[in-house]
Amino acid sequence: MSHRNARLTVHGRRILVERVHAGRPVAHVAAEMGVSRTTAHKWVRRFAEEGGAGLHDRPSRPLSTPHRTAAGLEARICDLRTARKLGPARIGPILGMPASTVHRVLTRHGLNRLAFIDRPTDTVIRRYERDRPGELIHVDVKKLGRIPDGGGHRVRGRDAAGRPVRGMGFDYVHCAVDDHSRLAYSEIHADEKAATCAGFLTRAAAFFHAHGIAGIERVLTDNAWAYRKGPAWKQALADIGATGKLTRAYRPQTNGKVERFNRTLLDEWAYLRPYTNNDERPTALQDFLHAYNYHRCHTALGGQPPITRVNNPAGQYT
Repeated sequence: MSHRNARLTVHGRRILVERVHAGRPVAHVAAEMGVSRTTAHKWVRRFAEEGGAGLHDRPSRPLSTPHRTAAGLEARICDLRTARKLGPARIGPILGMPASTVHRVLTRHGLNRLAFIDRPTDTVIRRYERDRPGELIHVDVKKLGRIPDGGGHRVRGRDAAGRPVRGMGFDYVHCAVDDHSRLAYSEIHADEKAATCAGFLTRAAAFFHAHGIAGIERVLTDNAWAYRKGPAWKQALADIGATGKLTRAYRPQTNGKVERFNRTLLDEWAYLRPYTNNDERPTALQDFLHAYNYHRCHTALGGQPPITRVNNPAGQYT
């Protein structure tokens, strides 16, 4: 693609070549097109050598870089970065290199930011996104302790006497997130058994269908028993016409979109404010989901909410 100040686009270069081939002097054609004779000769020569492909821009990167850092040295820089999490200012003295050179090497290999590396495994994080809504749905369950009447420790303090916390049990927040659009759906249940998960999946599929996602192709989950062995879960997958896919054991990064949604769920709903009883929190869930899907800016979507990426029928969801 030509830069914004280029005198000639690919179409303009083709016109220049056609005029020269028609028998007109190169100098005259160059003056008409607002370029130098040298530039005009360059495009005529490239067209003669390569045809139409020669009229496209080429990268400015040189064919060879004899002074580039040796491959073995680059490997040592990457090893120090991943194994010890050192920055350029510390790697440079160890290897006797300028910090600026170390930084360029780290940038070349996608290691210049520690956020690009999975800290426990020292591997570069591979980010992916499916091409269309419904191609892949991430499903997970987040377990939250139930809130006693009068509020938990956020309201009454950790040292309050007689707090009825033990034996309160847990709420299980079932979540489904579309990989492409990040459109999210959640429900709160008393357990995470296979029948509960299956019912949730059926209702989640109906939610996505109502919002313009015609069908679900695959559902990605962790390795919980309900997803691996539960007959009800397998039947629910068959009913919606989807196939199930499990993450690698102990690799929540694979299911990262719903894991990140869970963190947002905690920050912007579950722990947003102190709740005085366990009924207040579920009531606030629907408000959070509406704000998340319709109004909350999502950095991975260019600052737009998830609803802008689904098949919006007749502009219904705006």
